[in-house]
Amino acid sequence: TVGVAVIGTDHYWDRSAFNNLTSQLQELGADVVTVDAGRDDQKHVAGLENLLAQEPDAIVNILGTATVIDPVFQKISEAGIPLFAVDTASEFVINNTTSDNTALGTELAEQLVADIGGAGNVAVFNGFYGINVCALRYDALAAVLEQNPDVQILQPELQDVIPNTQEDARKKIQDLLQKYPEGEVAAVWACWDIPGLGTNLAIVDAGRQDNVGFYGVDGDPTVLEVMAQPGQAIKAIASQQPGLIGQISAVNVARALGGEDIPATTLVPAFLTLPDNVYEVRQMLGQIE
Repeated sequence: TVGVAVIGTDHYWDRSAFNNLTSQLQELGADVVTVDAGRDDQKHVAGLENLLAQEPDAIVNILGTATVIDPVFQKISEAGIPLFAVDTASEFVINNTTSDNTALGTELAEQLVADIGGAGNVAVFNGFYGINVCALRYDALAAVLEQNPDVQILQPELQDVIPNTQEDARKKIQDLLQKYPEGEVAAVWACWDIPGLGTNLAIVDAGRQDNVGFYGVDGDPTVLEVMAQPGQAIKAIASQQPGLIGQISAVNVARALGGEDIPATTLVPAFLTLPDNVYEVRQMLGQIE
């Protein structure tokens, strides 16, 4: 029996990782018990404690705010239940299967800097630094900008939200573009790409898509579909493979329970996606034929 706790399944990335993880576990012979927190950190903790009380053979966690869930991770570890994770680094986790978020964050930031000619102001959505993968991507951006002092993050930073992400981002970027006339903001960055949908609408509505671009992470099918259309502001996305990440995590659980040694971290490649290669990436990810 394997328990699976997911922070939420409303977002394509989370849903794909969750569905592929659970189906792969079942194919490998596991009885799977799942809890979905519906984007509520406290419900996520309660769900993990519920799984702990059931004493499964293993528990897999998908995402969540590190500082909130780490105490229950410790309880699971102390109870002797093997704990695995997707996109959740912790000292209590046997294996975390994830993208190389530092590498993809660096590549995305370098593309942003190149696109704006090494100078300009960048608006940054930074509402989820407590989520490990977002912290890694933000830190990668900050490291690249340290080497490019003519690129500055506008203050205060923007706060992305869940739910209502798209409309909230649209309103915030509309306000930002009214505050900063043409030439005073060159790009918008977020640690995921759903804010890019609202950001893109605001930029295109303002007619500024030629000099303000959006940069994000995940490769949500809707985001890449928009990127593929002419005249859009979505300039670069680090596209991940959430389904594959879920499948590999399940295999790692089976290997570990079978007595094999597995690495503490399994990294799955991501792909820098630009308007020039978006069709090929969408094909590779199985989003289109």
